[in-house]
Amino acid sequence: MKICSLASGSKGNCLYVETGETRVLIDAGMSLRETVLRMEGCGLDPVGVHAVLVTHEHIDHIRSAGSFARKFKVPVVASHLVRRKAEHYFKKTQVLEFESGSAFSFRDLRIDPFPITHDACDPVGYVLESREGCCGSATDLGVVTRLVMEKLRGCRCLNLESNHDVEMLMNGPYPWELKQRIKSRHGHLSNVESLELLHELAHDGLEALVMAHLSEVNNHPDHVVATTRSFLADQNICAPSVVIGDQYKASAVLEI
Repeated sequence: MKICSLASGSKGNCLYVETGETRVLIDAGMSLRETVLRMEGCGLDPVGVHAVLVTHEHIDHIRSAGSFARKFKVPVVASHLVRRKAEHYFKKTQVLEFESGSAFSFRDLRIDPFPITHDACDPVGYVLESREGCCGSATDLGVVTRLVMEKLRGCRCLNLESNHDVEMLMNGPYPWELKQRIKSRHGHLSNVESLELLHELAHDGLEALVMAHLSEVNNHPDHVVATTRSFLADQNICAPSVVIGDQYKASAVLEI
């Protein structure tokens, strides 16, 4: 199993996951050119990708989903509501539709798209299951529901949002309305909320962890690294490899 954060943040998101016989992108929020360049820079072949899975219709998640799918002749996988909302981006593209909350098979994967809370029409997280185990991804969610927690349990690798430091957000330059939106149930998870979720999900089979969707204004990678390492040092359940998703460069390829 391999996982690589090709981009993570408000300007574009793209996660590469390779498991069993299948390789997918979760979201494609960069330009097509940048997506291909970052993949090739990591030794990943875009020709080998089998599908682009879309979490929701915001531009930082779908910017090149359609163009990537058309260029490499693969499907976009999205809910019916997201397909309708983002129809302009998916023109002349094969789209495989699903219903949020209903798992389905794709090649050797069982894909479980579970609903999350965000200010989008039908946002989902994903759990990808193969013979090698499970990989879970949950970003752009304002609150950790019991369903989110249950869906992500037992994953070998996790891509989790750690968007903002609450103090930096409240003392920062954003207008009050935007601060309230980010903190709301339809906004983004703070660093504290992300670690609280990680506390619930920690198990001895967790081998890789990507801390994702960091705000450039209201967070800092060094702070996320420090708090995550501190959390891991204070428990003896798991010792995953940890990377911080970056807006401007791909992470290392984590292979487990």
